[in-house]
Amino acid sequence: MEVRTTRFGVIDIAEDRVITFASGVLGFPEHRRYCLLQPGEDACFFWLQSLDDPDLAFVVTDPTLFVQDYSVPIRAEQMTALGLKSLDDAQVFVIVNKVEEQLTGNLQGPLVINTLERVGEQLVLAEKRWTTRHPLIRVGGRASAATA
Repeated sequence: MEVRTTRFGVIDIAEDRVITFASGVLGFPEHRRYCLLQPGEDACFFWLQSLDDPDLAFVVTDPTLFVQDYSVPIRAEQMTALGLKSLDDAQVFVIVNKVEEQLTGNLQGPLVINTLERVGEQLVLAEKRWTTRHPLIRVGGRASAATA
């Protein structure tokens, strides 16, 4: 299927790459269909591109690449809603933002995706250990860094 994006132009996405968020993503409940775009083989940042709005895309990453002790408690009803039989079939991402010279991740609101069924949900964690702007990595300055 052809997908129009403002960042990448028209791209071709296989139907089996579509991820459906039944409730959308927080702040964007009407946008439910997304695809994950990987900018390179060794990329640790990805684009979660809306298939419903060419202007809507989020930079996301696997939070455990930056915060080794991060984990998402998934309740039984959330497992059922996502069609998860095993946590091994889930992939967790967080939305990334740039705040001054820092890339931050929304560890309070992780995206959990069932990789087999290609459905996802953004959870809001009750535990206050994590924040919506958890520092991941510094950017800018003299060091050469890839932009997210």
